[in-house]
Amino acid sequence: MTPGCGSIRNRLSIIYDDFGIWKMITEDLIREKLGTVSYPGFSRDIVSFGLVKEVLVDGSDVTVKLSLATRDPAIPRTIHENVENALSAVEGLGKVSIDFDIQDPPDPVTGGDPAAGQSSIPGVKKIIAVASGKGGVGKSTVSTNLAIALAKTGASVGLCDCDLYGPSIALMLGAQNEQPMATDQNEIVPIEAHGIKSISMGYLLSDDSPVIVRGPLATRYTQQFLRQCLWGELDYLILDLPPGTGDIQLTIVQTVAVDAAVIVTTPQEVALIDARKAVGMFQKVNVPIAGIVENMAWFECAHGEKYPIFGEGGGAKEAARLGVPLLGQIPLDPPTREGGDSGVPVATKDSAENKVSAAFADLAGSLSGSLAK
Repeated sequence: MTPGCGSIRNRLSIIYDDFGIWKMITEDLIREKLGTVSYPGFSRDIVSFGLVKEVLVDGSDVTVKLSLATRDPAIPRTIHENVENALSAVEGLGKVSIDFDIQDPPDPVTGGDPAAGQSSIPGVKKIIAVASGKGGVGKSTVSTNLAIALAKTGASVGLCDCDLYGPSIALMLGAQNEQPMATDQNEIVPIEAHGIKSISMGYLLSDDSPVIVRGPLATRYTQQFLRQCLWGELDYLILDLPPGTGDIQLTIVQTVAVDAAVIVTTPQEVALIDARKAVGMFQKVNVPIAGIVENMAWFECAHGEKYPIFGEGGGAKEAARLGVPLLGQIPLDPPTREGGDSGVPVATKDSAENKVSAAFADLAGSLSGSLAK
């Protein structure tokens, strides 16, 4: 026997096919096939969802162990059938065993789907997603200042930077040199700054280190930020989503029960077109839209005259079209940008003396009112 073959017996099987070519059945090959099986009703596959807990290869026989949180008996039945169909394409495969661990999901809050395994985060009263259809509209600036404005009302607030590839929350909070610790239970302890708790990939990387990960690993990081972070008791957890409607956004709305989404846009039509796509995504997954925030609504010069640099009234028209509130209009303001770069967000300023800080205070009040309704 070749040295070491016995130790990898359960990992692969070598088969000689009719064409005289050696083939291997490996765990990676099986997982690749399982990656073509979508969760019923969704475009995401069962591997990236984290449902495949173990794949065992014994000779030509394969055992797949799946874990589901659902009360719908049709879901495991459909997955079982689709897994069998996907693995039937593997030449030389012997017996296939599919074992399910099916549990009742936690009771979801508003926006939750028990069939998809969504649930609230323990201790968190409201989960708010801040999203945009495109980049460059100031979504992270809005997320950061909104979180601080909510905290100034006396609420306990957390901010989760879900933009793994372009994390900016650490810099905006002036805490980029901080590093989160972990408890004995492997829970991440969030960083506290300006009265809020936060977690961001920016705390784990240097300024010039890119995040180079594929979709499934990005999904895992996102789930860890949400599920394995020691948020404690929070009135609000603000999720700063990356732009667009890709893997990370779907992972979030399919992992936790998001109470509402806030859509950030600028007044111009090119931004509104993409904002509608973000709205459409949330509507498809039954997440209510709390309202629209029109960022960079105008520039006000030193003489008090307003200039609508990116157009005028686009946010209000879109909010009216959707039948949702226009939660706020935030001016284009150089000190706001400077505050984000220096780690002292404009919302920390006295709202009685700073117009932009006052705009974020009004936004926090409008959001609280919208959620109450």
